[in-house]
Amino acid sequence: MTRKQSQNAPAWPAAPRGGTCLHVSSLPGDFGIGEIGAAARRFIDSLVEMQLRVWQFLPLGPTGYGDSPYQSLSSFAGNELLIDVAALIQRGLLRPAEADTLKSLPRGKVDFGALIPRKHALLRRAAERFDTTASTALKARYDAFRAVAEESWLEDFALYRVLKAEHGSRAWMDWPDPYRRRQPGALKTFAARHAREIAQVKIIQFLFHDQWRLLRRYAKQKGVVLFGDLPIYIPEDSADAWQAGHILQINADGRPDAVAGVPPDYFSDTGQLWGNPLYDWERQAADGFQWWIGRLGQAMRVADLVRIDHFRGFESYWAVPASAPTAATGQWLRGPGDSLFEALQDALGPLPVIAEDLGEITGAVHALRDRHGLPGMRVLQFEIADEDFELGNIPVNAVCYTGTHDNDTVRGWFASAGTGHPLSTTQKRILAACDGTAATVHHDLIRLAFQSSARLAIAPLQDFLGLGSKARFNTPGTAEGNWRWRTERGELSPALRDQVLQLVEDAGRAP
Repeated sequence: MTRKQSQNAPAWPAAPRGGTCLHVSSLPGDFGIGEIGAAARRFIDSLVEMQLRVWQFLPLGPTGYGDSPYQSLSSFAGNELLIDVAALIQRGLLRPAEADTLKSLPRGKVDFGALIPRKHALLRRAAERFDTTASTALKARYDAFRAVAEESWLEDFALYRVLKAEHGSRAWMDWPDPYRRRQPGALKTFAARHAREIAQVKIIQFLFHDQWRLLRRYAKQKGVVLFGDLPIYIPEDSADAWQAGHILQINADGRPDAVAGVPPDYFSDTGQLWGNPLYDWERQAADGFQWWIGRLGQAMRVADLVRIDHFRGFESYWAVPASAPTAATGQWLRGPGDSLFEALQDALGPLPVIAEDLGEITGAVHALRDRHGLPGMRVLQFEIADEDFELGNIPVNAVCYTGTHDNDTVRGWFASAGTGHPLSTTQKRILAACDGTAATVHHDLIRLAFQSSARLAIAPLQDFLGLGSKARFNTPGTAEGNWRWRTERGELSPALRDQVLQLVEDAGRAP
């Protein structure tokens, strides 16, 4: 992507705006998971009705073990589970009855264990029919997609996925030595023997990116900014690490001596042990951070704004011994700092980036963020915990949230701050801060966020809907039950849409 192309994309709003956070997988629909088809377009239409002009979602890469969007198998590929089945039927790549296997899946949550084998089987069937069934125009777009993507990531990603399947889904570090070490002869022989399966992966990736291209065009026509998310780290078991292991602090067998995490914090007394390999920043600097330029460039092709998770790690990062049982044992090491962002700006132009600067943040981190003009984040669930909280302290150059995907819902958070009746001291402080009541605290906190000076105010859809802890999307530090919640048709009732519209207009955030 050139500097000129990046300048043409919508970025940080020039006037106060409001939005919501809802991952694509949480959209309603008939096929077991939210998809990038009609339900996504209807959601954009609803946002327009409510004058919420920013839709934030989580990373869109293919998920691996644990189904977390933040542990993606690739920084460049798309999550094939989000492909719109109805569009495949419309194009003749699937027959209507073939999709019935997905219709028995639950609607209020994603059952990944049941969904994944069924949907993958359908997608492989659609890919098998592509050559004989796809239209001339669709085939032409596929050829154009391959011409660009195969030069950078598609070839290796397809090979990685087929190798992984052939080895019982084991991590690439556990593959036989010729494949683990990417010996050219072994890879060439394997690719020739599995050309059909590799072609299927490429076609499925095209179907995702083509559908996303159409959705992004629809959002742009409606005046809705798509706000994406980029984890700072990549998983050890990923196509990225297998293809470009030289950018990481790993040995020849793919094993790290130290891994990523954060020290004890709000979410955990022992810290968060993410387990991701750490970057070899010195080696990346030597080639001008080309991998990061490609990665952020890809994210900017997918979304208009991009939140970079754990921005703190660019100034200094928490390195935990790989053998440590928790993240409590670690040390801060120097990150790439200005040199990375200068290289990104030189290559991509003005960066439409939001810095996730939550947690124990130093003045040096704030200075790095400010030197590059990047907005930060403020989360009211955290801010109100401070007895000295004042709404006026939230800066203009920030996104103000009620909570993020890692927080409990507002109603769940409020309930957990007390033990019933009477209200606890903490609950009273919450209601005093937002001038609200226990019955309407979710709406009151959204109103408070929207009344802040922050240029952008966002609440998760669960908070607009007034849902409790059962609708929580993720609980950091836990491995089970996350990423599954879905909204249902009809929850955004006309009455609720009118209420949100009034809130947006009262706060001066309507276009």
